Amino acid sequence: MNRVVKAAAAAALLFLAIFTGSAGNAAASNGNNEESINEKYGPPIIVYGESLSPAQKDEVRNLLKVRDAGQVKEITVTGEDLVKYIKGDPNSNMYSSARISRKDTGEGIVIKQVTPENITEVTDEMYANALLTAGVKDALVEVASPLKVSGHSALVGMYKAYDAGKGAELDPARTEVANEELSLATDLAKKEGMDQDKVSQLLTEIKQEIARQNPATKEEIEQIIDEKLKTLEISLSPEDRQLLVNLFDKMRGLNINFDNAKSQLDNLSKDIKGEIEKAVSENKGFLDSVSNFFKDLIDGIKSLFS
Repeated sequence: MNRVVKAAAAAALLFLAIFTGSAGNAAASNGNNEESINEKYGPPIIVYGESLSPAQKDEVRNLLKVRDAGQVKEITVTGEDLVKYIKGDPNSNMYSSARISRKDTGEGIVIKQVTPENITEVTDEMYANALLTAGVKDALVEVASPLKVSGHSALVGMYKAYDAGKGAELDPARTEVANEELSLATDLAKKEGMDQDKVSQLLTEIKQEIARQNPATKEEIEQIIDEKLKTLEISLSPEDRQLLVNLFDKMRGLNINFDNAKSQLDNLSKDIKGEIEKAVSENKGFLDSVSNFFKDLIDGIKSLFS
């Protein structure tokens, strides 16, 4: 009897091993690393900075996970594009590159800097704010550069990729004001000594308030800006305050409907606040560790004389 039980148990174990093994193989074959092709919006668009050497271009391809060139659309952002989209210098060296994948309506703009250590001026939130102003929405955007750059070439690439993917050009007036916004944001971070996240928070919250109040005059724009500067405890020179007023009054004149992007602005605002809270927490931890170090040092010195 025992022999029958043992034989049955062995058979059961063998069956289980065969079944789970074949199931595992099936799972492995279905869980491969091949990227699924988006048949709704077409392939991702990869935009390379014109100044990349062949070796640097290959490096960027790897950074942006381009495994099969046949499954993406590759284009190059040129000096001519720099002039067209952000009125830049056509002779600029352009290295920062981007990968743009369109998403379903409501998913918003997601920015991922693959090489954040090499993008020195433009933050995720600055990219997102500029794209929202330009009329771009619902996309995953990945940014990479093989060397340290400001990140403006990647923004031009985003605009060009969006045009190529949609088959219709962006409104030049909106891309112009979006570029002014990005330039002002980076300038404020430099001139006023403001944290980049704080600048992004200011711009985002002004847009949120514009979406809520729908200001009809320049004076109402000024009121919104002054209130936000006060609430966020930001002090600007009269000249920089006026630049803010002029920028958002120009947006008002273009009838940019930020109410359509309200959920994206809300999410962006939460992300920025999270970054600020994280930075404060990390700095506090650092300061606490420094304080503890000196406390221990002083206690150690005291013990030598006690």
